[in-house]
Amino acid sequence: MGELKQVSFRLITSIILTFIFLLTPPIHAADINLPKDTPVHVYFSPNGGCTAAIIDTINKSKTEILVQAYIFTSEPIGKALLDAHKRGVKVFVILDKSQKKDGYSSVTFFANQGIPTYIDSYHARAHDKVMIIDKEVVITGSFNFSKSAETQNSENVLIIKSTELASLYRENWMKHRAHSEK
Repeated sequence: MGELKQVSFRLITSIILTFIFLLTPPIHAADINLPKDTPVHVYFSPNGGCTAAIIDTINKSKTEILVQAYIFTSEPIGKALLDAHKRGVKVFVILDKSQKKDGYSSVTFFANQGIPTYIDSYHARAHDKVMIIDKEVVITGSFNFSKSAETQNSENVLIIKSTELASLYRENWMKHRAHSEK
């Protein structure tokens, strides 16, 4: 009987979230005029300091970090997120379904540390590489959060301090969270 209640609860929750998602218009494009003095930092890899810049930004966080990642295998970035979580920053992670593997993975690492972790299976690929920090900083670019992105690949990272831009990215993150599974 308990299993039936659990299945019913999951089904009802899934139907409600799907309904909300379908009624919420998607964000396909947004025009935003950033002030000319908006701080933007650009990093390139291989070996261009992308990982260090991301960790430095995470270490300055105070309240919230929202992560969307296609691939997440970077131990130093994972440790920085865990350290932020331990000092009271609310950390939430959405990963692509490819990160949900048998055995130990980034999904199990974050979940085992008490960091709410979600899998976005709604899309063929949840190819985002984004962090939204304290509702005012956006980290994005082609850079997967992995060692090879830092040491082998040609990648880029933008770190942009803009509450307007962070708001758009945060809204998009929330829409992905609505259709992701815990």
